[in-house]
Amino acid sequence: MPEIKIASLSKFFVVLLLEDKPISGYDIMKELEQKIGVPPSPGQVYPFLKELKDHKYVKLSSSGPRDKQVYLLTDEGKKFAERLSSRFDSIIELAIKPKLDKCVECRCEIYKGGVRVKINGKALDFCCNSCAEHYAGKFLKHP
Repeated sequence: MPEIKIASLSKFFVVLLLEDKPISGYDIMKELEQKIGVPPSPGQVYPFLKELKDHKYVKLSSSGPRDKQVYLLTDEGKKFAERLSSRFDSIIELAIKPKLDKCVECRCEIYKGGVRVKINGKALDFCCNSCAEHYAGKFLKHP
């Protein structure tokens, strides 16, 4: 059976939610609404869950005092989720990479929240105050 194609963020989020914990279809829909800001259609969520079940990526189990039906990833489903996350990681990296700066001191990548310090009239980016102070100390000792 060919692997499931993920062509929407809603489906990707469903897999991420399943990766996090066993979850009911209703709770998936509530979480999706919070994450994407628009209520998903049951016609999007439940057929996808059935497709995952048909591929043996998820199984149903009963949970709680009212035997609520929850979906949980099988071992094959966990492997599928890892492959999916790896593909999306590459896409996210392409989107974020141009927005990254490197710390002048330790060379780690900075996306947000770094420290910009002027040294000798030049604005330099650092990941934290500690790196900025360490770099400034070296710069001042060795002009």
